[in-house]
Amino acid sequence: MSKLDYHPKPEYKTERTTARVSFVAPAEIFMESDKGIGATVKELSLYGCYLEFAKPFPPRTLVRIKIFSKSDFFEAHGAVIYSKPDIGMGIGFRHVRPEFRRVLKAWMLKAMKETQASV
Repeated sequence: MSKLDYHPKPEYKTERTTARVSFVAPAEIFMESDKGIGATVKELSLYGCYLEFAKPFPPRTLVRIKIFSKSDFFEAHGAVIYSKPDIGMGIGFRHVRPEFRRVLKAWMLKAMKETQASV
C-alpha cells in the first residue's frame, strides 16, 4: 500500500465477536510491495481470519490479503490483530468490496454445512 492508501489505524478488539469456522486455503499477504508472501488460512469469519505463517507481522500492521479456493478468490484490506511468534497471526478485515463479501459468505456457509454434516 502506498502512503495515499493510509488510513488512521482503528482500535481493534482482540477477543472474537463472531464465530470462526475451520477453513483451510492458500493465501497471500501483501504489505508495501506488490509481491505477496504465501500463508495458509486455518480459520475464517465474516470479519477476519487466522493465518498459519512462520514469520507473523506485529499487531496493527496494515495488509492486503488474498485467499484462494479452486474456483474463487477473496481479497480485502486488513490489519494484524494479534500475532503468535513462529506460528501465525489473526487478521481483521477492514475494507471488503461487495463482490468479495459474497465470496466470503458463500465460503462460510459451505464450511458451516460441512461442519454440521460431520457431527
